[in-house]
Amino acid sequence: MIKKLTLLSLVLIMLLLILSPAVSIAAPQDSGSIMVTNSTAAMDFPLALNFAAHINSTINITDVRLRYKIDQLSFADVISEGFVAVKPISTVNAVYKLDLKKVGGLPPGARLTYWWQVKDASGSHLESAPTEFQVNDNRYKWQTLQEGKISLFWYEGDNAFSRALMSTAQAALVQLQKDTGAVPDKDIYIYIYPNSEALQGSMIYPNEWTGGVAFTQYSIIAIGISSGNLTWGQGAMTHELTHNVINQVTYNPYSDLPVWLNEGLAMHSEGPLSSQFTVPLSAAVASGKLFSVRSLCSPFSAYPDKAVLSYAESASLVEFLISQYGAEKMLKLLNTFKQGSTYDEAFQSVYGLDIESLNVKWNTWVVLQHGASRAK
Repeated sequence: MIKKLTLLSLVLIMLLLILSPAVSIAAPQDSGSIMVTNSTAAMDFPLALNFAAHINSTINITDVRLRYKIDQLSFADVISEGFVAVKPISTVNAVYKLDLKKVGGLPPGARLTYWWQVKDASGSHLESAPTEFQVNDNRYKWQTLQEGKISLFWYEGDNAFSRALMSTAQAALVQLQKDTGAVPDKDIYIYIYPNSEALQGSMIYPNEWTGGVAFTQYSIIAIGISSGNLTWGQGAMTHELTHNVINQVTYNPYSDLPVWLNEGLAMHSEGPLSSQFTVPLSAAVASGKLFSVRSLCSPFSAYPDKAVLSYAESASLVEFLISQYGAEKMLKLLNTFKQGSTYDEAFQSVYGLDIESLNVKWNTWVVLQHGASRAK
């Protein structure tokens, strides 16, 4: 599962924050020119982030704003702003509550920079020094394991549990580089909750089936893995890790990857398909009812049976491209998408195929793989 904000959604978020309410408590004092002291930020995870500061001036303060910038992949320098309601007075204990429900939540490990902007009745203004803040799920006592570009955080399970997950992550990076040439250029942070319920409790409005999330714009993964379900967890973590790396490699301001390519690479990284996917794929091949590659470029169906087949076909498509054309061309394809190419332009440039031609060649290949006589 991927969470990715578009530029439009970031702008809408900024507008919501500008309009969001805030409160302040004033206490009259006279302490000289404009000064901002005791600036703090406190996490009420996952619901809110509370900011506070003591502000005073020799002239009545008329305008107080909390400004902040979230550290995430973006081609726009988005600064959000929250207004603090004040009456003209020389000293203000400013308080601003960032309601995270309005921004869809922030994952553990996300970072932001914040500062205060203050004006007085004379028109003078002050911006306080920027302060960095890291979002933490402070309900738990986290342990940390770091190796290369991977940092792993967990709070239940022994060292053997964390080492097994780290070994899986490192092996996944090696295999991904071998299959596609893709390597991460930024650190990736993985937060392990002990089950899906705990994971969902760390999110705003999660889906009831959510077991793992790749917050690709933050290079963060959050996933629910119990020590008794380690095998599933290792596969799921590999899946989400692939999403993060592929996003780093292809990130551009123009377009995303075809859904089947993004999900297919993540499925391919997990290893051979289980019967959950091979059985419906074989049935679709035998009956000539495969989805077209063009249709798989768009988001998958919400119906479980159709979604499973879409994932199975996506993995098969990636296997076809890598086995028949090699890892070098896959990396070239990813780099082509990074330049903002359309789907047809990218595949035509790298493989000499548009989407329809790819569909024909893959259909022929997958029929042979599954021993069927025809596929449409």
